[in-house]
Amino acid sequence: MPSTAKRRWSRELATIVDGIGISSQGPILVHGYDAPPGGKWPDDVIPGKLGAMDRATGEQCWMVPCEVGYGRGFAVGFGARSQVLVLGPTAHGHRVVRMSVESGEILDVATIPVFDQASFGSECVYCCSARRIFSLDTNSLEEAWSYSREGERYHQCMPLDGRVLVVFSTRAGGQGLLAIDSKSGNFLEVMIPPLLPVIHGLVATGAVAVLLTESLDKVLEGEAASDLMRSVALHPSGGIRDTLSLIAMSVTGSSLSAPEWIEVLETKDHDEFPEASISADSGKLYLERGNQLNALDALTGRPLGVWTVPGLDERVDWSVADGAGLLAEEGRLSVFEFLA
Repeated sequence: MPSTAKRRWSRELATIVDGIGISSQGPILVHGYDAPPGGKWPDDVIPGKLGAMDRATGEQCWMVPCEVGYGRGFAVGFGARSQVLVLGPTAHGHRVVRMSVESGEILDVATIPVFDQASFGSECVYCCSARRIFSLDTNSLEEAWSYSREGERYHQCMPLDGRVLVVFSTRAGGQGLLAIDSKSGNFLEVMIPPLLPVIHGLVATGAVAVLLTESLDKVLEGEAASDLMRSVALHPSGGIRDTLSLIAMSVTGSSLSAPEWIEVLETKDHDEFPEASISADSGKLYLERGNQLNALDALTGRPLGVWTVPGLDERVDWSVADGAGLLAEEGRLSVFEFLA
């Protein structure tokens, strides 16, 4: 039976939360907005706020108006100078705003291309839109490179060990995983061909990438394909194919005939968007299903722990860093501890 995760603290907030940021050090970042009377805004971009909270106690350090509001594409995190970076829509198009971590003072602003999803690296933010991937230097706030190829669409990107891994699709409709160089943006290889029906999630930690997907029989080869067939046949849900599964690939040494590991989660049909997601940190993979959190070793797939996390099934956002889970509900922020 799973144990209930230890809650370090919880705070009710006088704002509607729509995004969070946490790293191994420094404060917790929370982005939100105030709902107007009647719930209507005259513009497409909802005015935002950004705050910092002490990671140990939950006490508010500061809360200031933020030019970046609520709309298409949003990311918040820490840049190379340990300063706060917020990316997203504003009344003047998409921008990146650099702010002081101590006070929330605006230090710099730059216009950037429209994006849908972004991931922070050590010195760059990697941004993904349907037609291109681009890298934003966190020192200069300038675009370092961009990548696109005819006939490809992009859905998510994630930096890993000198690469940027990209979930992509083609006109044929399937999804796969490709790798580009994180310094130059040059194409490196297709790690998984675009034959999967959908990739629900991509995370990376250490030198391992893990995908939450389905129908792995369409891409696996050799002994890995045989292992998948055995796992499906033995799965207690009694279906005939994997309808929800995990596959782990390292950037060196893995192949579709020898991935690091695979795990079949479901063999019965489910809704278009299953109640499952993944996150990763410090060599651990976290699988979220409803209000239950499973921790696994990202390299081997070995189970490390299972917890019930109150509110996880109603989350607005969720992140894990350095053994702490940051849970954002609509008007509340909580930090939980996981000793896996």
